[in-house]
Amino acid sequence: MAETGIKGATEVKPGELNKKIRRIEITSRKLVEESFTGDYRSGFRGKGMEFDSIRQYYPGDDVRNIDWNVSARQNKVFVKQFCEEREMNLFLLIDMSGSNNFGNKKDIIAELGAMLAFTACMNNDKVGAVLFTKKVEKFIPSKNGREHVLAIIENILEFEPESSETSISEALKFFGLIEKKKSIVFIISDFLDQGYEKDLKIISKRHDLILVRVIDRAEQYIPHGAVFAFEDLETGEIVELNSIGRELRLEEQEMKGRNVITVYTDEDYIDPFRQFFRRRARR
Repeated sequence: MAETGIKGATEVKPGELNKKIRRIEITSRKLVEESFTGDYRSGFRGKGMEFDSIRQYYPGDDVRNIDWNVSARQNKVFVKQFCEEREMNLFLLIDMSGSNNFGNKKDIIAELGAMLAFTACMNNDKVGAVLFTKKVEKFIPSKNGREHVLAIIENILEFEPESSETSISEALKFFGLIEKKKSIVFIISDFLDQGYEKDLKIISKRHDLILVRVIDRAEQYIPHGAVFAFEDLETGEIVELNSIGRELRLEEQEMKGRNVITVYTDEDYIDPFRQFFRRRARR
């Protein structure tokens, strides 16, 4: 079911934008320094290894690392040496459709994006972003550095999408075409969409894919005692719901899995991320 709510995003006046970006930067950096840096490094770094050099085999070396071609040419046994990848690539696929204008979801999404971007930045990793609705509306190539992270945050806060609808599938297809290097990919959305499961599977085969679902509880329940008229934030359709004598709970798509993080806008989102990173570190 499409998201319902009051139409219109929280506007950021030009004079307030720098203050808002600065506040998000301070908050995100503090969270990263106090809570996430070690867990992020343990959860993601060291998962990928890259070829470094060839050396002669020593007793105890893993036989799976023997380079048979070099060994045959040299008439001695040589093994491949690997080192931890020095730099990872993190991408944020951020849903900018109309349903995320409900309540303070857009602000929470900006803060989550900033937190993840600064986490990558402080670990010397690159970070890029894809802002999407029913199509990809903005692509920010991956780079590292504080100024790049601040530019991503500014884009999220200031962005005015052309469409109010959602297509997670289109965003995934686009990303699959433009990014061949194995990346950590966070999709930040309310996931009020359908038909994207196949593309999720395709992307997850090449990339490390994590789904971050942002939910406002006010979207889920309608109090009893009246007839309510709602405007669909994505299609503009007016929907009437009669809750006289009963409380209604809107249909919710169930999402489970070890790579799903659920964030409620009225709760601290730090703990779900901390738990996720620590689960990753134990795997």
